[in-house]
Amino acid sequence: MSFRTKLLALFMLTIISAVTLVGWGVSSYTRRAFELFDRQRSDALVAQFRREYAQRGEEIAHRVQGVADAEATVRMTIDLNRPQADVSQYYNDAHGIAQSQQLDFFDIVADDGTLISSAEWPARFGYKNDWVTGEKDWNSQGAFLSRVEMQDGADLGLLAVRVVRVGEKHFYLIGGQRLNQDFLATLVLPESMRAILYRNLGQGFTASDLTDQHGPVAQAELFAPLIGEVQSSRRELQRTVESGFGSTKNSESFNAIPLIGRAGDLLGVLLVGSSRQDLIQMLNFMRALALLVAGGVILAGLILGWWISARVTRPIEQLARGAREVAAGHWEAHVEVHSRDEIGQLAAAFNDMTRQLAEQRERLVQTERVAAWRELARRLAHELKNPLFPLQLTVENLQRAREQTSEQFDEVFFESTATMRAELENLKAIISRFSDFAKMPAPEFEPVDLNESVRSVVKLFEPQFCAMGRPPITPELYLDENLAHPQADRILLRRALENLVLNSLDAMPAGGTLTVRTSQSNGSVRLDITDTGAGLTPEECARLFTPYYTSKQHGTGLGLAIVQSVVSDHGGKIAVESAPGAGATFRIELPIEQAGSPNGHVQPMTENSAVSSAA
Repeated sequence: MSFRTKLLALFMLTIISAVTLVGWGVSSYTRRAFELFDRQRSDALVAQFRREYAQRGEEIAHRVQGVADAEATVRMTIDLNRPQADVSQYYNDAHGIAQSQQLDFFDIVADDGTLISSAEWPARFGYKNDWVTGEKDWNSQGAFLSRVEMQDGADLGLLAVRVVRVGEKHFYLIGGQRLNQDFLATLVLPESMRAILYRNLGQGFTASDLTDQHGPVAQAELFAPLIGEVQSSRRELQRTVESGFGSTKNSESFNAIPLIGRAGDLLGVLLVGSSRQDLIQMLNFMRALALLVAGGVILAGLILGWWISARVTRPIEQLARGAREVAAGHWEAHVEVHSRDEIGQLAAAFNDMTRQLAEQRERLVQTERVAAWRELARRLAHELKNPLFPLQLTVENLQRAREQTSEQFDEVFFESTATMRAELENLKAIISRFSDFAKMPAPEFEPVDLNESVRSVVKLFEPQFCAMGRPPITPELYLDENLAHPQADRILLRRALENLVLNSLDAMPAGGTLTVRTSQSNGSVRLDITDTGAGLTPEECARLFTPYYTSKQHGTGLGLAIVQSVVSDHGGKIAVESAPGAGATFRIELPIEQAGSPNGHVQPMTENSAVSSAA
């Protein structure tokens, strides 16, 4: 990934993160504000219910107390207190009192708990109401929630009990009103809110006992889990109830308030619900708006980011392109300076650097040429000195023999001419070797089977491995049969292999093992040639590839220099690993594919370049 792409991606990531963070923050704040407002509305409705509940209880208690204080009630209780009183004549009184006081329930109970009259269930005349006789101080208590047995089932009512004392006896007046949808209708409900009452009069969940101000609640089974949870915990809960699907999906937040009776039993559950549709619509609108704004901001950010990244990275790309040109050998590379900021200063410094490199390179080339000529003259003088001295002695011997008219002149003449021819051949060989090194041809690349080249070179030297009069040398080949065919010059590569094998033979005068190994990795092929000779010191390893350097008694010191020149012209690397007494390993790495110029030729800067140009 390019630097421009990374910079643009970072810029876009920052914008997207900022937009996402702002959108999330606004949505979270809106949700919390709505939930707080919803909670406040729910609390207000619950408070209203409690006030209405208390007010209804006070009203019921006041009405029952008014019945207890009425003169007709006092006469009735006095009459019932007489011995052998006829209670049947008051059988229908409860019904009339209930109608006059607008009560749904009214019972007249004797001192022993016997029901004298009942407005809601007259047929229970004579039944016992033992619970009412267990409390003596009813007159100081307010209304309470209770289960009321009816002729067609049970009902939930808000009751009040008052006691009328006549002598030693107590007569109990029980009055109350139903807690049902009529009671819920008295509540003032804000828009999008509703109150639901569940009368917990049986085991489990009964859908018909769930009502609101309009009657039975539709889809009552949705509330079964919430009712069951309240029945188990008997504490106030808050849950979300969802109904419908797709576009008709509705979500409501409900506060479930348990309604506890006088004996501590759960008699009902008040559900105060608030619709979340406004919140959902608001959040959907905010999400759509956020997506629209985010899309516009991202698009604008993309354009702005591309412009900024291009403005920032274009000078850097020019610098990188200039650095690649310098690396490729174009020392005069120049970068245009268009600003005075840090990038402009860097470009100016780069231009100064390339100018100084070009100047230093020119001075270095001139210095190397002079040094190469001097080294060439020294080596030529050294190599030519040895054959010239015998030639001089031979000519002087011929001159003395001629002057003295020696009888052995013919014998001296033939011996001297033979010596001169031998030394002249030596001079010719020296000049030929120097000429070969100076005229190294440019490689002509083609796919080469390196394994086959190794086998042919080793086969060429087989007579020397087993030569008479010298210890044998054992060749061992470990060749990768799946080795790729690198682009190379077949003749030059073979010449380099011959020089390396010959160098290994010279390093093992006492015999040994010559190991040749080929392998492949990371787009290159590798050739290892290992001998078991005396090895080399670190100083010798450092100078081994220097032209005209040799550690042998004979030779010109050009063999390994030629090998390095061939490897360098192939764009490869050569190295030696050795230690005294541990033999030596020459390692060559060649690229499988050549690169650098259109025709595949690589022109590396080798140590003998100056020598070649000088020659």
